[in-house]
Amino acid sequence: MRPMNPTSYLLVALGGAAGRMGRAWVGIAAARLFGMGFPWGTMIVNILGSAVIGVFAATALSPSRTILSPELRIFLMVGFCGGFTTFSSFSLQTFELLRDGRAGAALANIVVSVCVCIAAAAAGYLATAALVPR
Repeated sequence: MRPMNPTSYLLVALGGAAGRMGRAWVGIAAARLFGMGFPWGTMIVNILGSAVIGVFAATALSPSRTILSPELRIFLMVGFCGGFTTFSSFSLQTFELLRDGRAGAALANIVVSVCVCIAAAAAGYLATAALVPR
């Protein structure tokens, strides 16, 4: 990865702020819809963020279908997706489920979050790659 210029840092900061706002909104909405007994908001954010970064990767990282400028790639992939996804929150919440004696819920959180996020990233990438001509 090339060193970033001052504009790139600003783009990461702005994208990160937008991603963090989106993460907060999804977390609040999920808590209202599903309650606080399981980290639904974090799981939803990780799945959505994984799918979105797959879409961006398909349009930015493949030389034959690059449609995102380097600046937009930095804003979206590094800034927005980096601010939106919450893997550190996932880790802490899984630990808390384990600590609270809820091993089944912790295992479900691990398996669904990891497996579905990988599938979402692949689906986002493959769907976009199929739609954007080489």
